[in-house]
Amino acid sequence: MTSVAIVTGASSGIGAATARRLAAEGFHVLAAARRTDRLAALVAEIGAAGGSAAAVECDVTSAESVAGLAAAAAAAPGPVTLLVNNAGGARGLDPVESGSVGDWQWMYDVNVLGTLRVTQALLPALEASGAGTIVIVSSTAGHVVYEGGGGYSAAKHAQTAVAGTLRLELCGRPVRVIEIDPGMVKTDEFALVRFGGDADRADAVYAGVAEPLVAEDVADCVAWCATRPQHVNVDRLVVRPLAQAAQHKVHRAG
Repeated sequence: MTSVAIVTGASSGIGAATARRLAAEGFHVLAAARRTDRLAALVAEIGAAGGSAAAVECDVTSAESVAGLAAAAAAAPGPVTLLVNNAGGARGLDPVESGSVGDWQWMYDVNVLGTLRVTQALLPALEASGAGTIVIVSSTAGHVVYEGGGGYSAAKHAQTAVAGTLRLELCGRPVRVIEIDPGMVKTDEFALVRFGGDADRADAVYAGVAEPLVAEDVADCVAWCATRPQHVNVDRLVVRPLAQAAQHKVHRAG
């Protein structure tokens, strides 16, 4: 039977690229996100390329919505062997002393509690498959803090803690836990969302960087980790563009 992969945050960016790539690897993909119009276009694109996918409307901040995703997984045409917790994001670049509590709360709810809700809902199916894999897409911000990034970095540190704790707790059970931590990735929406739609501020993040990572680079990492033999667990994969030597060290032309 065809293995089923679930990807959250699949309507754009890394999530959409991961859905495409996993479908190309032979998975039946459940593409989950809030924006159903984008999901419909993605599923049609995957089908036209010869892959198999279905759209599932899902808001990871809602327990009821996540329960609907679990129900869709139960009705999928095969065992659920892969969950990619990709839904997340950043809001604002304010210092701690003036940061928006609402922004911090949103980042924690989507990145951390969203991962918790979805993982809890899908873990029984992943374990029942006998060869489950959970991928948590976090960030290098989960390792190192930076000015203005307190809220996002706190959420990603927490997400990293969830991944490590879960791996310990599942030891001896047939479910791998893989954490993928990208550095600078230029996608169509991440920086725009962070800066409330301010395109100039979003573009400035990548100014002078000839080749930041793109969504397909991270999708390639997800696919590689997920398709290793089941006894091989890539605990943590850190991926940055060549121009980014560290969180604070980026080569910019000019």
